[in-house]
Amino acid sequence: MTETHAVVTGAGPVGTNVALQLAGLGRPVRLLTRSGSGPEHPLIERVRADVAQPGELASHLEGADALFHCIHGSAYSAKAWARELPQADRIAMDAAAAASVPVVFPESLYSYDLSAMPLTEENPRGARRGKGGVRARLLRARAEHEAATVSVVASDFYGPRVRMAHAGDRMVPLVLEGKKITVMGSADVPHSFTYVPDLAAAMIAAAGERAAWNRVLHAPTAPAVTQRRMVEEFAAAAGVPAPRVAVLPAWALQAVGVVMPSVRELAETMPQFTAEFVIDSAATERLLGLAPTPLADGAAETVRWWRAAERLAA
Repeated sequence: MTETHAVVTGAGPVGTNVALQLAGLGRPVRLLTRSGSGPEHPLIERVRADVAQPGELASHLEGADALFHCIHGSAYSAKAWARELPQADRIAMDAAAAASVPVVFPESLYSYDLSAMPLTEENPRGARRGKGGVRARLLRARAEHEAATVSVVASDFYGPRVRMAHAGDRMVPLVLEGKKITVMGSADVPHSFTYVPDLAAAMIAAAGERAAWNRVLHAPTAPAVTQRRMVEEFAAAAGVPAPRVAVLPAWALQAVGVVMPSVRELAETMPQFTAEFVIDSAATERLLGLAPTPLADGAAETVRWWRAAERLAA
Protein backbone atom coordinates (compact mmCIF):
# COMPACT_ATOMS: atom_id res chain seq x y z
CA MET A 1 0.00 0.00 0.00
CA THR A 2 1.84 3.10 -1.24
CA GLU A 3 -0.81 5.81 -0.84
CA THR A 4 -1.58 7.47 2.47
CA HIS A 5 -3.33 5.02 4.73
CA ALA A 6 -4.43 4.46 8.31
CA VAL A 7 -3.06 1.59 10.36
CA VAL A 8 -5.34 -0.39 12.66
CA THR A 9 -4.03 -3.05 15.03
CA GLY A 10 -6.43 -5.76 16.14
CA ALA A 11 -9.61 -7.11 14.55
CA GLY A 12 -11.88 -7.37 17.56
CA PRO A 13 -15.12 -5.39 17.67
CA VAL A 14 -13.32 -2.04 18.03
CA GLY A 15 -10.61 -2.59 15.44
CA THR A 16 -13.09 -4.05 12.96
CA ASN A 17 -15.52 -1.15 13.37
CA VAL A 18 -12.70 1.40 13.00
CA ALA A 19 -11.36 -0.30 9.88
CA LEU A 20 -14.78 -0.58 8.22
CA GLN A 21 -15.71 3.02 9.01
CA LEU A 22 -12.40 4.30 7.62
CA ALA A 23 -12.90 2.24 4.47
CA GLY A 24 -16.47 3.54 4.22
CA LEU A 25 -15.01 7.05 4.20
CA GLY A 26 -12.81 6.07 1.26
CA ARG A 27 -9.62 5.83 3.31
CA PRO A 28 -7.23 2.93 2.67
CA VAL A 29 -6.59 0.84 5.78
CA ARG A 30 -3.81 -1.54 6.72
CA LEU A 31 -5.20 -3.92 9.33
CA LEU A 32 -2.54 -5.73 11.34
CA THR A 33 -3.26 -8.96 13.23
CA ARG A 34 -1.19 -11.99 14.12
CA SER A 35 -3.50 -14.21 12.06
CA GLY A 36 -4.09 -11.89 9.11
CA SER A 37 -7.82 -11.90 9.89
CA GLY A 38 -10.35 -9.11 9.68
CA PRO A 39 -13.25 -7.83 7.59
CA GLU A 40 -13.16 -8.03 3.81
CA HIS A 41 -13.30 -4.71 1.96
CA PRO A 42 -11.52 -3.43 -1.17
CA LEU A 43 -9.84 -0.67 0.86
CA ILE A 44 -8.76 -2.90 3.76
CA GLU A 45 -5.41 -4.62 3.40
CA ARG A 46 -5.24 -7.43 5.94
CA VAL A 47 -1.67 -8.13 7.01
CA ARG A 48 -0.24 -10.82 9.25
CA ALA A 49 2.00 -8.96 11.69
CA ASP A 50 3.15 -9.19 15.28
CA VAL A 51 2.80 -5.64 16.56
CA ALA A 52 4.63 -6.65 19.75
CA GLN A 53 7.78 -6.42 17.62
CA PRO A 54 8.84 -2.73 17.45
CA GLY A 55 10.37 -2.80 13.99
CA GLU A 56 7.44 -4.64 12.46
CA LEU A 57 4.84 -2.10 13.55
CA ALA A 58 7.07 0.83 12.60
CA SER A 59 7.51 -0.48 9.06
CA HIS A 60 3.76 -0.38 8.45
CA LEU A 61 3.53 3.28 9.53
CA GLU A 62 5.60 4.49 6.60
CA GLY A 63 3.16 6.67 4.62
CA ALA A 64 0.44 6.37 7.28
CA ASP A 65 -1.54 9.31 8.69
CA ALA A 66 -2.79 7.70 11.92
CA LEU A 67 -2.45 4.63 14.10
CA PHE A 68 -5.49 3.10 15.82
CA HIS A 69 -4.16 0.71 18.45
CA CYS A 70 -7.02 -1.66 19.25
CA ILE A 71 -5.33 -4.72 20.71
CA HIS A 72 -6.24 -6.17 24.10
CA GLY A 73 -4.63 -8.41 26.67
CA SER A 74 -4.39 -12.17 26.19
CA ALA A 75 -6.60 -12.69 29.26
CA TYR A 76 -9.10 -10.67 31.28
CA SER A 77 -6.85 -10.30 34.31
CA ALA A 78 -4.78 -7.62 35.99
CA LYS A 79 -1.69 -9.84 35.77
CA ALA A 80 -1.99 -10.33 32.01
CA TRP A 81 -2.70 -6.64 31.45
CA ALA A 82 0.25 -5.53 33.60
CA ARG A 83 2.56 -7.99 31.85
CA GLU A 84 1.53 -7.18 28.28
CA LEU A 85 -0.13 -3.81 27.82
CA PRO A 86 2.52 -1.30 29.01
CA GLN A 87 5.03 -2.71 26.55
CA ALA A 88 2.45 -2.86 23.75
CA ASP A 89 1.50 0.77 24.38
CA ARG A 90 5.12 1.85 24.45
CA ILE A 91 5.89 0.13 21.14
CA ALA A 92 2.88 1.79 19.53
CA MET A 93 3.77 5.24 20.88
CA ASP A 94 7.44 4.95 19.90
CA ALA A 95 6.46 3.96 16.37
CA ALA A 96 3.86 6.73 16.11
CA ALA A 97 6.30 9.34 17.38
CA ALA A 98 8.94 8.25 14.88
CA ALA A 99 6.37 8.45 12.05
CA SER A 100 4.91 11.76 13.32
CA VAL A 101 1.36 10.39 13.40
CA PRO A 102 -1.17 10.37 16.23
CA VAL A 103 -1.96 7.10 18.00
CA VAL A 104 -5.54 6.61 19.19
CA PHE A 105 -6.43 4.10 21.90
CA PRO A 106 -9.83 2.76 22.94
CA GLU A 107 -10.02 3.05 26.72
CA SER A 108 -12.24 1.90 29.58
CA LEU A 109 -13.68 3.53 32.71
CA TYR A 110 -11.76 1.18 35.01
CA SER A 111 -9.27 3.83 36.16
CA TYR A 112 -11.94 6.27 37.40
CA ASP A 113 -12.87 7.19 40.96
CA LEU A 114 -16.50 6.08 41.14
CA SER A 115 -17.47 8.23 44.12
CA ALA A 116 -18.95 11.02 41.96
CA MET A 117 -21.40 10.61 39.08
CA PRO A 118 -21.70 11.22 36.22
CA LEU A 119 -18.18 10.48 35.05
CA THR A 120 -16.78 13.30 32.92
CA GLU A 121 -13.38 13.75 31.29
CA GLU A 122 -12.37 15.82 34.34
CA ASN A 123 -13.09 13.13 36.94
CA PRO A 124 -10.06 11.72 38.81
CA ARG A 125 -8.50 8.61 37.29
CA GLY A 126 -6.44 7.44 40.22
CA ALA A 127 -7.18 3.73 40.61
CA ARG A 128 -4.21 1.92 42.12
CA ARG A 129 -5.10 -1.75 42.32
CA GLY A 130 -6.20 -4.49 39.95
CA LYS A 131 -7.24 -3.81 36.40
CA GLY A 132 -8.13 -0.22 37.23
CA GLY A 133 -4.61 0.40 38.45
CA VAL A 134 -3.18 -0.97 35.21
CA ARG A 135 -5.42 1.31 33.14
CA ALA A 136 -4.46 4.35 35.25
CA ARG A 137 -0.76 3.64 34.73
CA LEU A 138 -1.30 3.27 30.99
CA LEU A 139 -3.00 6.68 30.85
CA ARG A 140 -0.17 8.33 32.78
CA ALA A 141 2.42 6.81 30.45
CA ARG A 142 0.54 8.09 27.42
CA ALA A 143 0.42 11.59 28.89
CA GLU A 144 4.17 11.52 29.45
CA HIS A 145 5.19 10.17 26.03
CA GLU A 146 6.33 12.39 23.20
CA ALA A 147 3.82 10.84 20.78
CA ALA A 148 0.50 12.56 20.12
CA THR A 149 -1.97 10.28 21.85
CA VAL A 150 -5.74 10.20 22.27
CA SER A 151 -7.51 7.83 24.66
CA VAL A 152 -11.21 7.50 23.86
CA VAL A 153 -13.07 6.11 26.87
CA ALA A 154 -16.16 3.93 26.49
CA SER A 155 -18.45 2.23 28.95
CA ASP A 156 -19.62 -1.38 28.53
CA PHE A 157 -19.93 -2.25 24.85
CA TYR A 158 -22.91 -3.28 22.80
CA GLY A 159 -23.46 -3.41 19.06
CA PRO A 160 -22.55 -5.45 15.97
CA ARG A 161 -19.61 -7.81 16.47
CA VAL A 162 -19.70 -7.42 20.26
CA ARG A 163 -19.82 -10.90 21.71
CA MET A 164 -18.04 -11.25 25.07
CA ALA A 165 -19.84 -8.49 26.95
CA HIS A 166 -22.65 -7.91 29.43
CA ALA A 167 -24.83 -6.61 26.60
CA GLY A 168 -23.34 -9.05 24.10
CA ASP A 169 -23.46 -12.84 24.30
CA ARG A 170 -24.70 -12.69 27.90
CA MET A 171 -27.83 -10.90 26.76
CA VAL A 172 -28.72 -10.66 23.04
CA PRO A 173 -28.81 -14.33 21.95
CA LEU A 174 -30.72 -15.22 25.12
CA VAL A 175 -33.30 -12.55 24.29
CA LEU A 176 -33.68 -14.04 20.81
CA GLU A 177 -34.15 -17.52 22.30
CA GLY A 178 -36.59 -16.34 24.98
CA LYS A 179 -34.34 -17.58 27.78
CA LYS A 180 -33.93 -16.13 31.25
CA ILE A 181 -31.14 -13.58 31.54
CA THR A 182 -29.01 -13.21 34.65
CA VAL A 183 -27.35 -9.83 35.13
CA MET A 184 -24.71 -8.76 37.63
CA GLY A 185 -25.30 -6.62 40.68
CA SER A 186 -28.66 -5.00 40.00
CA ALA A 187 -31.11 -4.99 37.13
CA ASP A 188 -32.51 -1.60 38.05
CA VAL A 189 -29.73 0.97 38.55
CA PRO A 190 -28.67 3.33 35.70
CA HIS A 191 -25.71 2.01 33.72
CA SER A 192 -24.12 3.47 30.60
CA PHE A 193 -23.65 1.29 27.53
CA THR A 194 -21.55 2.56 24.60
CA TYR A 195 -22.49 1.56 21.06
CA VAL A 196 -19.20 0.38 19.53
CA PRO A 197 -19.70 2.12 16.15
CA ASP A 198 -19.97 5.40 18.11
CA LEU A 199 -16.63 4.66 19.80
CA ALA A 200 -15.05 3.95 16.41
CA ALA A 201 -16.45 7.18 14.95
CA ALA A 202 -15.02 9.19 17.85
CA MET A 203 -11.60 7.57 17.48
CA ILE A 204 -11.51 8.44 13.79
CA ALA A 205 -12.67 12.01 14.37
CA ALA A 206 -10.15 12.50 17.19
CA ALA A 207 -7.24 11.40 14.99
CA GLY A 208 -8.06 14.19 12.56
CA GLU A 209 -8.69 16.88 15.18
CA ARG A 210 -5.49 18.32 16.64
CA ALA A 211 -7.43 19.89 19.50
CA ALA A 212 -8.23 16.35 20.62
CA TRP A 213 -4.61 15.18 20.74
CA ASN A 214 -2.94 14.46 24.07
CA ARG A 215 -6.31 14.23 25.79
CA VAL A 216 -8.68 11.71 27.31
CA LEU A 217 -12.09 11.88 25.62
CA HIS A 218 -15.40 10.12 26.19
CA ALA A 219 -17.01 8.23 23.34
CA PRO A 220 -20.50 9.55 22.52
CA THR A 221 -22.77 7.50 24.76
CA ALA A 222 -26.56 7.58 24.94
CA PRO A 223 -28.30 8.28 28.27
CA ALA A 224 -27.79 5.55 30.85
CA VAL A 225 -30.45 2.87 31.23
CA THR A 226 -30.87 -0.11 33.51
CA GLN A 227 -29.78 -3.59 32.50
CA ARG A 228 -33.47 -4.55 32.53
CA ARG A 229 -34.16 -1.78 30.03
CA MET A 230 -31.37 -3.06 27.77
CA VAL A 231 -33.04 -6.46 27.73
CA GLU A 232 -36.38 -4.84 26.89
CA GLU A 233 -34.84 -2.77 24.08
CA PHE A 234 -33.29 -5.83 22.46
CA ALA A 235 -36.60 -7.69 22.78
CA ALA A 236 -38.52 -4.81 21.23
CA ALA A 237 -36.03 -4.63 18.36
CA ALA A 238 -36.39 -8.36 17.79
CA GLY A 239 -40.18 -8.30 18.05
CA VAL A 240 -40.21 -10.89 20.84
CA PRO A 241 -41.47 -10.81 24.44
CA ALA A 242 -38.94 -9.58 26.97
CA PRO A 243 -37.60 -12.59 28.92
CA ARG A 244 -37.35 -12.82 32.68
CA VAL A 245 -34.38 -11.05 34.25
CA ALA A 246 -32.66 -12.53 37.30
CA VAL A 247 -29.84 -10.99 39.32
CA LEU A 248 -26.52 -12.46 40.40
CA PRO A 249 -25.81 -10.61 43.66
CA ALA A 250 -22.39 -9.26 44.59
CA TRP A 251 -21.91 -11.70 47.49
CA ALA A 252 -22.46 -14.72 45.24
CA LEU A 253 -19.93 -13.61 42.64
CA GLN A 254 -17.39 -12.75 45.32
CA ALA A 255 -17.87 -16.13 47.00
CA VAL A 256 -17.24 -18.01 43.76
CA GLY A 257 -14.27 -15.73 43.05
CA VAL A 258 -12.49 -17.07 46.11
CA VAL A 259 -11.86 -20.35 44.27
CA MET A 260 -12.11 -19.26 40.62
CA PRO A 261 -9.61 -16.59 39.49
CA SER A 262 -11.58 -15.76 36.33
CA VAL A 263 -14.70 -15.02 38.37
CA ARG A 264 -12.62 -13.02 40.85
CA GLU A 265 -11.53 -10.74 37.99
CA LEU A 266 -15.18 -10.20 37.08
CA ALA A 267 -16.17 -9.60 40.71
CA GLU A 268 -13.66 -6.74 40.82
CA THR A 269 -15.98 -4.75 38.55
CA MET A 270 -19.12 -5.39 40.64
CA PRO A 271 -19.29 -1.77 41.98
CA GLN A 272 -20.05 -0.71 38.41
CA PHE A 273 -23.27 -2.75 38.52
CA THR A 274 -24.54 -2.31 42.07
CA ALA A 275 -24.78 1.49 41.95
CA GLU A 276 -25.25 4.24 39.38
CA PHE A 277 -22.54 4.02 36.69
CA VAL A 278 -22.99 6.85 34.22
CA ILE A 279 -20.68 8.40 31.62
CA ASP A 280 -21.14 11.99 30.43
CA SER A 281 -19.81 12.49 26.90
CA ALA A 282 -21.21 15.97 26.19
CA ALA A 283 -17.80 17.71 26.11
CA THR A 284 -16.36 15.29 23.57
CA GLU A 285 -19.52 15.41 21.48
CA ARG A 286 -19.13 19.20 21.21
CA LEU A 287 -15.42 18.95 20.41
CA LEU A 288 -15.81 16.34 17.67
CA GLY A 289 -19.26 17.31 16.38
CA LEU A 290 -20.70 13.87 17.07
CA ALA A 291 -23.80 12.49 18.78
CA PRO A 292 -24.54 9.02 20.19
CA THR A 293 -26.75 6.61 18.32
CA PRO A 294 -30.22 6.41 19.95
CA LEU A 295 -30.59 3.21 21.95
CA ALA A 296 -33.52 1.91 19.88
CA ASP A 297 -31.51 2.29 16.66
CA GLY A 298 -28.42 0.67 18.16
CA ALA A 299 -30.46 -2.21 19.56
CA ALA A 300 -32.10 -2.82 16.18
CA GLU A 301 -28.75 -2.91 14.38
CA THR A 302 -27.34 -5.21 17.06
CA VAL A 303 -30.24 -7.65 16.71
CA ARG A 304 -29.86 -7.65 12.91
CA TRP A 305 -26.18 -8.52 13.26
CA TRP A 306 -26.79 -11.34 15.75
CA ARG A 307 -29.51 -12.87 13.58
CA ALA A 308 -27.24 -12.74 10.53
CA ALA A 309 -24.39 -14.29 12.53
CA GLU A 310 -26.64 -17.10 13.73
CA ARG A 311 -27.78 -17.83 10.16
CA LEU A 312 -24.15 -18.08 9.06
CA ALA A 313 -23.34 -20.42 11.92
CA ALA A 314 -26.32 -22.70 11.24
